Amino acid sequence: MSVINCYREDNPLIKKKLREVSVEEGLSIATKLFQILNERKDGIGLAANQVGIDAQVAVVNVIKPLVLINPKIISKENPIDFYEGCLSYPGQGVSTQRYRDIVVQTAQEECGWYFSGAESLQDVRGQWEEQHKKDEQEKRILESICVQHEIDHLNGVTIFNRQVNKTPIQRQVKKYGRNEKVTIQKDNETRILKYKKAQNFLKQGWEIL
Repeated sequence: MSVINCYREDNPLIKKKLREVSVEEGLSIATKLFQILNERKDGIGLAANQVGIDAQVAVVNVIKPLVLINPKIISKENPIDFYEGCLSYPGQGVSTQRYRDIVVQTAQEECGWYFSGAESLQDVRGQWEEQHKKDEQEKRILESICVQHEIDHLNGVTIFNRQVNKTPIQRQVKKYGRNEKVTIQKDNETRILKYKKAQNFLKQGWEIL
C-alpha cells in the first residue's frame, strides 16, 4: 500500500459525523489505517475519514496500538491546555483544551477504557529511574489527548473547532513561553516537554508537532 495524503478540510468527510460499523468491518478498516500510519511515520493516530473512509474507526499508537470502533467518551475529568497539530493540516497547530482523564467505550469492549495521565506508577516505584517514570506519565497524557483528537475526527470535529484562540498558528512562527509544554518527535519517539527543555532536543533534529 502506498503512502497517501490525509484528506484536508475541503473534503466533506472531514466535517461529517461518520457511520457506525460492525466490529468485523471496523477491524478490517483498522488494519488499513495502521498500514497507512506506519508508512507515513509522522503521526500517532489516524481516523478513517482522513483517508476517505466513512466509518467510525480510528487507530492510536502512543504506548501500544489501540483500535477505536464506534467510540464514545462517557466521562472526562481534569482539563489541560495543549498545543495540538493534525495530519490533515500539516504545519499548523492550535491551542486546545483537552482532558487528562477520560473513559471511552467502544464497540468491541463491554466496559470502558480508562486513559489517564495521572496514574501514580506506585506498582513500579523503585524499578524505574525518576526520568523514566516521568516519560511514561507524559506518554499517558499524550495517549489520552490523541484518543480525544481521533474521536473528534469521527464526529466531524477538527482541531480548529477546539482551539482556544481563533487565530491559526503556523508552527514555524509560533512563539512559546519557556514553561509552555510542547510535543516533540523524532523518528518514532514522542515526548512532551517544557519548551525551555525542548530546545536542546530541537538542536538534535527533533521537531515540534
